[in-house]
Amino acid sequence: MADQTSGAGLAAASDIPSLDRLLNAEALRPALATHGRTQVVAALRRDLEALRKRALDGGVPRHELDAAAVAARTSAALDEAAQPRLRAVYNLTGTVLHTNLGRALLPDEAVASVLRALTTPANLEFDLDTGGRGDRDDLIDDLLCELTGAEAATVVNNNAAAVLLMLNALADRREVVVSRGELVEIGGAFRIPDIMKRAGAKLVEVGTTNRTHAADYENAIGPRTAMLMKVHCSNYAVTGFTKSVGVADVAALAHARGLPATVDLGSGTLVDLTQFGLPKEDTVRETIAAGADLVTFSGDKLLGGPQAGLLVGRADLIRKIKKNPLKRALRVGKLTLAALEPVLQLYRAPEFLAQRLTTLRLLTRPMRDIQPQAERLRGMLAHAVGRSYAVEAVPMFSQIGSGALPIDQLPSYGLAVRYAGSGRPGRHLDRLETLLRRLPVPVIGRIADDALWLDLRCLEDRDEAAFAAQLAEPLA
Repeated sequence: MADQTSGAGLAAASDIPSLDRLLNAEALRPALATHGRTQVVAALRRDLEALRKRALDGGVPRHELDAAAVAARTSAALDEAAQPRLRAVYNLTGTVLHTNLGRALLPDEAVASVLRALTTPANLEFDLDTGGRGDRDDLIDDLLCELTGAEAATVVNNNAAAVLLMLNALADRREVVVSRGELVEIGGAFRIPDIMKRAGAKLVEVGTTNRTHAADYENAIGPRTAMLMKVHCSNYAVTGFTKSVGVADVAALAHARGLPATVDLGSGTLVDLTQFGLPKEDTVRETIAAGADLVTFSGDKLLGGPQAGLLVGRADLIRKIKKNPLKRALRVGKLTLAALEPVLQLYRAPEFLAQRLTTLRLLTRPMRDIQPQAERLRGMLAHAVGRSYAVEAVPMFSQIGSGALPIDQLPSYGLAVRYAGSGRPGRHLDRLETLLRRLPVPVIGRIADDALWLDLRCLEDRDEAAFAAQLAEPLA
């Protein structure tokens, strides 16, 4: 049998080279130098086992046993395994703050600060004035107070953590009054009633889904009430026959009974977005001015910074929160603080904000800048996808994303790709969408209405050449 295999140009299991022989081969030296002996040995063993199984099943072409061929397979396998799982992508979904794609992009100042924190020691909890131990919140709380009008501030790893910490510190085994119309669920099945239960607080629902009155809050206050709480309806809108109670009125009711009024503001913008031509969103400062004693909000949404949960408000309440054991469990590290501080610094010069803050720059990018880009790229994409598809440069609408202003849209421009053949287009568009995701820098669009939509709002001019280079060859 072995002779027949050999005569047919196939190798038998006994012809497979040994591990030691391959490790000493010249062809394996680059792989050893790059990946190290441990990984190379493991990869070689997997390859040799596969060769042995094939040889026993019917033979292996002899050229596959050459050291060069084995080295090529081994290096390819190790190179693929070494690729980072977290990769850069082109966000052409039309959602600027896309939760699945990392939300806000950091401005250059924050990137430089993070790099410095990564590579040098830093005074994370060291007071340079006294030489004693410091508080990491000191790095950003003055800035947050300046920008929001709050008395004090602290920061944890995201807004869900901020809400959990606030409730546990101030309402453990007590009641929190919330309107039924504000019992939101956000991405990942995070629900206000669930987080309240985990925090040890008892939810008291008032009003109805579409209408809540001041009297509903007032009638719910009892001896076990810890706070009145408002929750920003960040990812939906109730319209029609509706009524809600504003922050100022809820705060007045709470203060009349000696209770704090708290607000989960969600996205938490620090500036009036209307000055940039964007829809109105209550700012943190406006919420504090309206009477809120504590406000929680996100760092990586409209703020345009790193993932973080920010708490600002009355100094006595912040002190109590910071003494809670959960604060240490939920605290942020030096990289978050290194990114957050320069982002907050940008807000001190609001006249430059639309150019320097990446999130705001993308949100305010005018359609007159995006349309020429779409027209430049149309032909390149048409060449790459082939004649089976029709590509048009068309107007479309972007959205802010991450629950911010869910019903408001931003006029944009992009590329619409439709299947040009006969039959249902679904599987053809799915195939094309897969091919785009498999590019060296994956391109993420969205399929809707029998078309693949590539919104170019988030493809800045500086990235256009690299994006276009991926379209130089046909995708299929």
